[in-house]
Amino acid sequence: MGTVHGGFAATLLDSCLGCAVHSKLKAGQGYTTLELKVAYHRAMTKDTGPVRAEGVVINMGRRAAFAEGKLTDLNGRLYATATSTLLVFDR
Repeated sequence: MGTVHGGFAATLLDSCLGCAVHSKLKAGQGYTTLELKVAYHRAMTKDTGPVRAEGVVINMGRRAAFAEGKLTDLNGRLYATATSTLLVFDR
């Protein structure tokens, strides 16, 4: 087929968005993904090369966080975007 499975991009974005939310947590808090929506803009192939996942927290509440991110190559070409809802809880 020549393309990279879309689950690879989804995994990178889920991890990236989780890290963004994790950076905003207070001591003793944890998180888990409740919802992840990925939009694929371009297929990744073996020739795509390194990619970069960037995420930002849109809103951080007491029990829920919302984040969005993008996956690009070294030339800035967009491969996928994602939005995520995450549950914030006390450990």
